[in-house]
Amino acid sequence: MTYDEVIEDVVRVVEAVGCAVMVLGALWAFVQFGVAVASRRAGDAYGLLRRNLGRVILLGLEILIIADIVRTVIVDPSLESVMVLGLIVLIRIVLSFSLEVEIDGTWPWSRWRLGRATASGTGASADAPT
Repeated sequence: MTYDEVIEDVVRVVEAVGCAVMVLGALWAFVQFGVAVASRRAGDAYGLLRRNLGRVILLGLEILIIADIVRTVIVDPSLESVMVLGLIVLIRIVLSFSLEVEIDGTWPWSRWRLGRATASGTGASADAPT
């Protein structure tokens, strides 16, 4: 077994872990959603489901990016693979940004306003970005 084969196997394991995190995390998020609905906290349940799913997806994407980086840097360090990695990272940044907005309910540059509104007791809508 060569070094490249070992690294490729490691990459496959990391990809499997990333997929497992997303699948198992999503299942756990739906279980928590069911428990919240069953305990008659349905108002909070949907928001909890969205936050948990967003966090699980972000974590899974982070792990998958690790596999892509290792593959590009060690297994296939060609210009084409580096460009593909750059595109994957760019897509991941856009996904992460949009998921963060969904989870927090506000644009990243407006978080300080949300913190101030919550501290003063006025509250802010967590459903729509400001």
